[in-house]
Amino acid sequence: VNYNFRPSSIRLGLSSLGSCLPGSFLSSGLHSSGFAGAGGWLCEGSFNGNEKETMQFLNDRLASYLEKVRQLERENTELESRIREWYESQVPYICPDYQSYFKTIEELQQKILLTKADNARLVLQIDNAKLAADDFRTKYETELGVRQLVEADTNGLRRILDELTLCKADLEMQVESLKEELICLKKNHEEEVNTLRCQLGDRLNVEVDAAPPVDLNKILDEMRCQYETLVENNRRDVEAWFNTQTEELNQQVVSSSEQLQCYQTEIIELRRNVNALEIELQAQHSMRNSLECTLAETEARYSSQLAQMQGLIGNVETQLAEIRCDLERQNQEYQVLLDVKARLESEIATYRRLLEGEDCK
Repeated sequence: VNYNFRPSSIRLGLSSLGSCLPGSFLSSGLHSSGFAGAGGWLCEGSFNGNEKETMQFLNDRLASYLEKVRQLERENTELESRIREWYESQVPYICPDYQSYFKTIEELQQKILLTKADNARLVLQIDNAKLAADDFRTKYETELGVRQLVEADTNGLRRILDELTLCKADLEMQVESLKEELICLKKNHEEEVNTLRCQLGDRLNVEVDAAPPVDLNKILDEMRCQYETLVENNRRDVEAWFNTQTEELNQQVVSSSEQLQCYQTEIIELRRNVNALEIELQAQHSMRNSLECTLAETEARYSSQLAQMQGLIGNVETQLAEIRCDLERQNQEYQVLLDVKARLESEIATYRRLLEGEDCK
């Protein structure tokens, strides 16, 4: 409904009524209504001759003003009801309940914060894993150096073992040569003894009356015993030295073998630990990459949703601003109507006082 009444025209009529007291009421009001002639003589303050017509005219104008006031009140009431109905009908659509969106936004923000906290915790775990990997790498390098030293020592011990083996072979060859030399000495000794026996036997046969003979067999036996004792002592000394060297070499070989076995076991264990740590590090890297991708996707999705919600909120705020502007404009129009009504009531009261004064006269 378009109420195209102009408050200026209404104010003109009211001011024409209100100006009766100073004398310009009928000149302005009646002129605007097409009664300029009647207004001319009424402004002079005389009701002589045409009082009934004038009163009738004024009563008609009062009735028209009252009717206009009632019409304006009805229109005002209807306008208020329409505004109220329109506002009640538009509020559910224009101003929906955004509590669910706010709750969703808070939940998303909470999830983002939790995801950031998880990401920070994972970054910390990754850093700890890197530090642990660095420590294990340092330990591995240290153990690798120790292993290289042990391998070098083992190689040195193996060379020593080879040298001792060669020495043992040389000693065995020397023992064999000494045995052969002993056998040769025994043969030579027997040959010499036999030769001496032959020579001495011939001499005994020739020199019968010589001095008492020396017991050569006894001397030879003593010499044989001495040589045998010497050879046996040498043999025992060589065998004892050989056994001692062999036992020492065997002990060194056993201890070196045990140390080598221990070092090999430690190296295998360290390799196993390094492989496990490398696998865990790769798993942590994969987990970090997947979590970073998930975080980026989540941030992108929530950013788009937040942008959509912000756009929706902006649209709603724009609509609310338009509604506020419309309400302010309607409030201003309503205030104008209230001013018109107040002025009409004031002019009507003035007119009543004027009529009552005329009746009293």
